[in-house]
Amino acid sequence: MRAQRLILCGFGKVGQAFAQLLHERRELLQTRYALGLNLVAVVDIGGAALAPRGLPMIPPSELLAHVKTGGTVEGFGDFGMPGATGEAVIDSLEADLIVEATPTNLITGEPGLRHMRAALRRGLHVVAANKGPLVLCYAELQALSQEHQGQLYMSAATAAALPTLDVGQTCLAGTQILSIEGILNGTTNFILTKMQDEGYQYLDALQEAQARGIAETDPTLDVEGFDTANKLLLLSNILLGTGYGPNDVSRHGIAHITPQMVMDARRVGKCLKLIGRAGLSHGKVRLSVAPEELALDHPLASVHGAEKAVTYETDTMGRVTVMGGPSSPTGAAAALLKDIINLSRATGHGP
Repeated sequence: MRAQRLILCGFGKVGQAFAQLLHERRELLQTRYALGLNLVAVVDIGGAALAPRGLPMIPPSELLAHVKTGGTVEGFGDFGMPGATGEAVIDSLEADLIVEATPTNLITGEPGLRHMRAALRRGLHVVAANKGPLVLCYAELQALSQEHQGQLYMSAATAAALPTLDVGQTCLAGTQILSIEGILNGTTNFILTKMQDEGYQYLDALQEAQARGIAETDPTLDVEGFDTANKLLLLSNILLGTGYGPNDVSRHGIAHITPQMVMDARRVGKCLKLIGRAGLSHGKVRLSVAPEELALDHPLASVHGAEKAVTYETDTMGRVTVMGGPSSPTGAAAALLKDIINLSRATGHGP
């Protein structure tokens, strides 16, 4: 069994859910995958917790209990190191990979961008849930990974529990992907489902999504299409070989959708969905996010509630659709864990 040493950057909801999975699945990882995952450092806003010399890891369950009773990462007993930065920890600690779960920043990409750069320059692998650095600097980070032989995995940033990248990279290997279309945001799909199935007004559906924890207090990134655009951008850059940035996506959200528009779509046998679309047009890949009227026999028309889905059109395998995957911290954490398992396989350290 090979032990992998992990640095976890970010201990918010996703980081804590990931630590919980490390605790719960430790025996499974060892028996099924011959994989030991040792958490040697956790970095948060006020500092870090480091495994003291002589200890192989930070006990995830004890750190979680400490934080859930009001403690801080940097105040975690003998492990705590107030003021320690992510870059300093990454530069000084012996590790195999970092898990990047700090909050997404779509303006500067920080602090995740600094963490990813520092890790890749050292030849460490990066497994990321944070979309910001990948959306803003994907080409740079990919070049760093190739130069220093560190792998960059990001399925948790491309719809989390929905295996969008896994299908495109692995299941469709050897095909030419002609187009991608997807419902990549669970919040907007929940709102449109409520409007279509139960006659909700837009604001009422949004308020219910917020009450259930499906939508943020500030839902702008979801309802204005930014989240869908960011996921679509990453899928296009990775699977279609584009080198696009945020300004290369035509984007329209759902805040203007009215019950009348929903009724008009139903009257002609269609339903409204917020669709991210990537496809060739006049010799160039075009990316767009907008509400679309889908025929009821379209595979994405049957995606209800907060679920997501993606459809690939290929030259040799036809149309392939995968759907499901909850929008939740646990779903994102599970995608991080899946990436680590697959990374271990790819680098020859697991079955």
